[in-house]
Amino acid sequence: MTTINKHDFIESIADALQFISYYHPEDYIRSLTEAWEREESPAAKDAMTQILVNSRMCAEGHRPICQDTGGVVVFLKIGMDVSWETDQTVDEMVNTAVSKAYSHPDNVLRASMVADPLGARKNTGDNTPAVVHTELVAGDKVEIKLAAKGGGSENKARFTVLNPSSSLVDWVLDIVPTLGAGWCPPGMLGIGVGGTAEKAMILAKESLMEHIDIHELQARGPTNRKEELRLELFEKVNALGIGAQGLGGLTTVLDVKINDFPTHAASLPVALIPNCAATRHVEFTLDGSGPAVLTPPSMDVWPDITYEADDASIPVNIDTVTREEIANWKPGDRLLLSGNLLTGRDAAHKRIQELLDKGEPLPDGVDFENRFIYYVGPVDPVGDEVVGPAGPTTSTRMDKYTDMMLGKTGLVGMVGKAERGPAAREAIKKHGATYLMAVGGAAYLVAKAIKASRMVAFEDLGMEAIREFEVKDMPVTVAVDSHGESVHESGPKEWRIKIGKLPIAE
Repeated sequence: MTTINKHDFIESIADALQFISYYHPEDYIRSLTEAWEREESPAAKDAMTQILVNSRMCAEGHRPICQDTGGVVVFLKIGMDVSWETDQTVDEMVNTAVSKAYSHPDNVLRASMVADPLGARKNTGDNTPAVVHTELVAGDKVEIKLAAKGGGSENKARFTVLNPSSSLVDWVLDIVPTLGAGWCPPGMLGIGVGGTAEKAMILAKESLMEHIDIHELQARGPTNRKEELRLELFEKVNALGIGAQGLGGLTTVLDVKINDFPTHAASLPVALIPNCAATRHVEFTLDGSGPAVLTPPSMDVWPDITYEADDASIPVNIDTVTREEIANWKPGDRLLLSGNLLTGRDAAHKRIQELLDKGEPLPDGVDFENRFIYYVGPVDPVGDEVVGPAGPTTSTRMDKYTDMMLGKTGLVGMVGKAERGPAAREAIKKHGATYLMAVGGAAYLVAKAIKASRMVAFEDLGMEAIREFEVKDMPVTVAVDSHGESVHESGPKEWRIKIGKLPIAE
């Protein structure tokens, strides 16, 4: 009988969570590099360049790949011959490890979990609790798979129960375009089929822990129906032309995973969960001999590239830019922002609206007149950093506030991740404003453009507080121009036509 002691279990999980915060899995780096080499869309290639350069920077600097360091998901397979040397339950030990990992002084990770989700939504402060799935199996070892899953991709999870005679492929091809780019492609799709509703979702989530092997499957050919569907979906999802960050291009997914389970004869439960460009997962086994030892990827795995803005990028001083200049920007234009940028996301916008609805003034120092706002919740700085990794959050969550912000505060522009919905685009057109997109999955690279940071208001909101960043040459793309035209509509449509494997819907 194997004995697993508390220290080894906690240290292994805590070390693993730190490890995946700054190391992409090697298979992801190799696969993304291959996609980057093949990519023909300049906008998508630029986005992938930023993601790859950011990935290497994080590996070298041991800082988070993304500012959203995720909710922790753990799959445990515990051998029935294992005994424990501990005064805590398994879940308690996992949460002790999470708390330890997320408060590591050399690499503080952002706490994103909130308690009382239907009420106060107060941050738990240490990113606990984790979501733990435990299975008792034969044997005398403990197998651990864990991931840190960001909110942008998790929010795009979908579930349905199909008629048994319906097409899985058709459903996926209908659903994926509706997800937008908030899940930060290129990534993976995890699909769970069968069982019951909750089983299908768990199957989909666990499939995302698997290694990328679609090219090996293409080379050897399918041996069963599941593998046939993986290949068909891989080709057809990429033929949608969505591309990196939704800008239009050849690669939307690097792999498609399918896990299945027997189901009721009358049912076909199907779950779909995407994984983002900040793919973070690892697996290891404890056998009682000590804590897990994790081996970092070799630096030779990353391509020898740097990120430099091209000559077409337009320098913009956001402290002096006029609405007339903004009106000349077109969807897809690449800009380099310099000047002072206010920040704010969900909680700050909600509080601003409440103040305005009550006729109360905004806090001292909060003046959005002719300013830009950046939708971001940064990681706390360490050492001599001005700010920790500070990539954009999904902008559609702020759509409901867009008309209010543009009409009542004098705001002229917004910076965030992915597309905007119809209401937000209409508000942008109505007020002659603009929306700019920064690359999700390049948080550490973006943070290097931030030269100063100060707290402005709502400090109690933690990472959601309003700050002011001084930025220098921050790379962004015009996603919605002052006429309401969106690159997230024009780009994928253009590349779907160029790829030419799927019909174009009117």
